[in-house]
Amino acid sequence: MARPDGRAADELRPVTMQRGFMKYPEGSCLISFGNTKVICTASVEERVPPFLKNSGQGWVTAEYSMLPRSCKDRNQRDTRGPGGRTMEIQRLVGRCLRGVVDMRALGERTIYLDCDVLQGDGGTRTAAITGSFVALFDALRWMQREKMIKQIPLTSAVAAISVGVVGGEPALDLCYIEDKDAGVDMNIVMTDRGKFIEVQGTAEGSPYDRDTLNRLLDLAHGGIKQLFKLQKDALDAPIG
Repeated sequence: MARPDGRAADELRPVTMQRGFMKYPEGSCLISFGNTKVICTASVEERVPPFLKNSGQGWVTAEYSMLPRSCKDRNQRDTRGPGGRTMEIQRLVGRCLRGVVDMRALGERTIYLDCDVLQGDGGTRTAAITGSFVALFDALRWMQREKMIKQIPLTSAVAAISVGVVGGEPALDLCYIEDKDAGVDMNIVMTDRGKFIEVQGTAEGSPYDRDTLNRLLDLAHGGIKQLFKLQKDALDAPIG
């Protein structure tokens, strides 16, 4: 299968994760999947939503946005509140990161994950999830240094990738050109223990069979394993 950038069907775009990209947040990461670039920040606040007051549990939540000229055509800013797609993605990011955090060990604190797309070329939500984990981990390390928590309250790592059927063949990490014409479009979120947090899959054209689904899941698993290594390498490296 010929891809626009010459990659193999099971090949990721070049992925980089730059920790400490922002000066003020407790954790931050500029993540790039090829031409897709997302700034992920993690901010710690000593409060929780009203429904968690006096519960002894913390909370992790996310917000997502795209800069007006992050894509080919200018987007309108969400000045009247987030639209449907934005709400869907930020709920997805928050849900996926909460899936690997021990909320009781976090204490009555909230970690806000802000994901801002600088440039979009497909896979912005999966980049946001993968980069947010790096930012979250650094925020938790900061909390540990400040003696707010004793241990890092994570049960596993989490990362995400897109897969799809392009030109009748399964492919990993779709860029925009592939994504817009894909016959099947999927986003897969997994932990480093091999468990799934989210599987979003839609037939954009004809329905797909179980064999295709299995091939896509295997392809995603292989790509996500590479992302876990890149996350670990980034978190083990010094900032700066």
